[in-house]
Amino acid sequence: MKASKYLIPTTKDDPQDAVVASHKLMLRAGLVRKSSSGLYSYLPLGLRILKKIENIVREEMDLSGALEFQLPILTPAEIWKESGRWDKMGKEMFRIKDRHDVENCLGPTHEESFCTLVKPMLKSYKDLPINVYQIHTKFRDEIRPRFGVIRSREFTMKDAYSFHLDEDSLDKTYQTMRKTYRRIFSRMGLETIPVQADSGNMGGSASEEFMVVSPIGEETLTICPSCNYSGNIEKTPTSFLYPKHIPSGKEEPVATPNQKTIDEVANFLGIEASQTIKAVALSYDGKYVLVFLPGDRELNENKLKNYLVANELRPMGNSELQKFGLVPGFIGPSIKPQSDLLVLVDTLLDWESAYVAGGNAVDVHIKNLQLKNHLDPNTTTSIDLTQARAGDQCPNCQAPLKAEKGIEVGHIFKLGQKYSKAFDINVLNDKGKANLTTMGCYGIGVNRCMATVIEQSNDEKGIFWPISIAPFEICLVSIAKAPEDQAKIEAVYTELKKKGYDIIWDDRDLGPGFKFKDSELIGYPIRITMGKGFLEKGEITVLDRKSMLEETIRFQDIGDLTSVLDKKISELKADLERRVAAV
Repeated sequence: MKASKYLIPTTKDDPQDAVVASHKLMLRAGLVRKSSSGLYSYLPLGLRILKKIENIVREEMDLSGALEFQLPILTPAEIWKESGRWDKMGKEMFRIKDRHDVENCLGPTHEESFCTLVKPMLKSYKDLPINVYQIHTKFRDEIRPRFGVIRSREFTMKDAYSFHLDEDSLDKTYQTMRKTYRRIFSRMGLETIPVQADSGNMGGSASEEFMVVSPIGEETLTICPSCNYSGNIEKTPTSFLYPKHIPSGKEEPVATPNQKTIDEVANFLGIEASQTIKAVALSYDGKYVLVFLPGDRELNENKLKNYLVANELRPMGNSELQKFGLVPGFIGPSIKPQSDLLVLVDTLLDWESAYVAGGNAVDVHIKNLQLKNHLDPNTTTSIDLTQARAGDQCPNCQAPLKAEKGIEVGHIFKLGQKYSKAFDINVLNDKGKANLTTMGCYGIGVNRCMATVIEQSNDEKGIFWPISIAPFEICLVSIAKAPEDQAKIEAVYTELKKKGYDIIWDDRDLGPGFKFKDSELIGYPIRITMGKGFLEKGEITVLDRKSMLEETIRFQDIGDLTSVLDKKISELKADLERRVAAV
């Protein structure tokens, strides 16, 4: 490919609305252009990268035995209502009506679509297991798209769905997909950590996210250096040994004028926030819950939603608080029991310790309060509801956990029979009896992988792509004006093309400095420079973009160059192959 016939709209300056490296560099390197909030057009260079990522995903999925399909992006509302997710998906689901006033949505995921598609095809246990997938467009109406294609509204996803006769079969495919995902990400040059995760709206018994550690990650990972446990903060069980505080006297009210927040109360009374009790009053699906937890902790809404089997949580309004006699900023456990108010206590609270808690009256707290004096430990549910954090005990070995930010690039789920029940997907077992199938689900964010590689592979000059997904493996920069000199360089370029090298020739009528900066910004793994040294002395410079190390070779025939290129390409590919082999 000749750059003079290509479109390479690079820019020098960072876009104003881009705040992370991948977003800045994708725009500057001419890979994408913003269409509107959360929507991006892929330019030729960017599309080549995206297609190479797709090909890696496709090759590994096919190798695992999965079968590729392609389903419509527009999906009918009726199948979402049948599964019960039409309302549960919330406002992220982009709902539309056609000219016949029929409700549809742009698919944010395709469990329902694949279930209705394969149901009539699955008759017997002999048809199972089967794993079906597609690489296609998804749409989620994000309230706040950010970080370019890392969190966009329209994106490309590889989503796969497996159907099984039993849990043992599901587990085999789940483990195959786990290994397949590690291979996929390793081939892209991504270092991932599988972490235990919350299944969320997907449902199911187990799930793992494949995370890439990054300071811009929107997820927080808990990692144990001792036993290699890893989990999403939303899923990690919380365990921490707080010191026990013996009551210094009887329970008594203390005036705390205008001290409503935990920090205000703790500072006012000269105690640690952990010695207070935090109260969180919420409404869920028309019902009400009051949660008590240590004052220095945050409520993990995912844990609470899973326990309550709730669609949405929201803070109680003033009228709802008044209904239960709850005073905002001063809610404590000394409340009268009410049948329509569920009270939950976090497991980190000690029923014997002394705390400061709200006095259920304006400007009043109670000190030396013990939970056992106000709530019955035999009838009050005590469960893990707090968010894990660095320093908490590892759920496996009790060593202190570390916390890291991470970007999710893939997610696998054991869905169980949630969707099989909803769509009545039965097959005949070997005894001729109807058997409800069980399912797995496996997703990879293709665009997000592209951006995440950039987050891991950039420097002050631009991007340095792993050779497996680079837009072109080699960039030939020519520095020549005379037609006869250009012809000599073109002859070398033509020979390299014939030999099958993935190469772009920057033959544009631009200065060498501009061409060098473009090649380094875009991130071609190997750069060949042919100019005065080549024309006068037969010298060619070969640059490794990642290390920025150069070597000069003497060129007498094409074999002198191809031997160096083959060695360099082999070295770059060998590094990726070592990662894959280690999976």
